[in-house]
Amino acid sequence: MDWQAFWLTFKLAAVTTGLLFLISLPVARFLATSRFKGKVLFETMISLPLVLPPTVLGFYLLLSFSPYSALGRWLLETLGVQLVFSFEGLVIASMIYSLPFAVQPIRSGMQNLPGELLEQAAILNLKGYALWTKVLIPNLRSSIIAALILTFAHTVGEFGVVLMIGGNVPGVTRVASIAIYDQVEAMNYPEANKLSIILLAFTFLVMLFMNLLNRNATGLLWKRS
Repeated sequence: MDWQAFWLTFKLAAVTTGLLFLISLPVARFLATSRFKGKVLFETMISLPLVLPPTVLGFYLLLSFSPYSALGRWLLETLGVQLVFSFEGLVIASMIYSLPFAVQPIRSGMQNLPGELLEQAAILNLKGYALWTKVLIPNLRSSIIAALILTFAHTVGEFGVVLMIGGNVPGVTRVASIAIYDQVEAMNYPEANKLSIILLAFTFLVMLFMNLLNRNATGLLWKRS
């Protein structure tokens, strides 16, 4: 059993989820409240990974991060960072690919917040950090939890993007989905089955938790009404 691949998978998912949590909060608020005319273009760019084939996204990220590109060469010469076939590259690619899964639930939650709540916050002159910690985050708890779970689970199941940008370097970029692919290519179906069962069980538990969370949230709303 390739436990190293699973460790790397969950490490990638944890780092990606943590970083996207910090990014998705202001992005979701901007999409939910801003009247900027170009918002639709920004929203489209964020949502693109939902429909874009992962190999297409991975291919263009590979070109962008390559040491032969302007960006890749600048990163290598200036910062000494090479994103292609590295864990750091996987993190950035995963953040781009999972961004809509982090943003959309929080944005939906913000759009459903009662207007009176934000009016009271304005009356109390709550801004910045105080507004987030005392008003927004407590009232968006269910949406934030949903975003975190979806982001983590989606990152765990990545294949095309991580294969294109990270390749298959054991201990560095070889995640569980790549390990399964390797076993299938080697026609080692029993091992591929073991790895797949673990991911299947994990995904089932994630979706079960999501459904229970939504059920409890719905029940709470009914009681309040």
